[in-house]
Amino acid sequence: KMDMKFKNLIILISIFFVLTGCQTIKKKSDAIAEKENQKYGKFVGNNIDQLNIELGKPTDSYLNETGNNVFVYKSKKYGISCERKFEVNQKNIIVSFSSSGCI
Repeated sequence: KMDMKFKNLIILISIFFVLTGCQTIKKKSDAIAEKENQKYGKFVGNNIDQLNIELGKPTDSYLNETGNNVFVYKSKKYGISCERKFEVNQKNIIVSFSSSGCI
């Protein structure tokens, strides 16, 4: 009977550490995403020229369904792919920014 209580205690402790570990990872990834949005979100509402000066030529570009250009910048860090997208209207003003995988 004592072995069963000990086993249950070990399982509960293990679950606790897994959940707190996941929470820590989520907090860190949220902080990285927030930093990313602050750094590149500042381009939204501005002319595309400043973006070109800071990031150079995009890796790719295409017209989206609304007729706006989307400029894509791809890079890799620690083997993880990063993709940043900037949507630009016909007046060359950046109207939105998104990123994925960027650390």
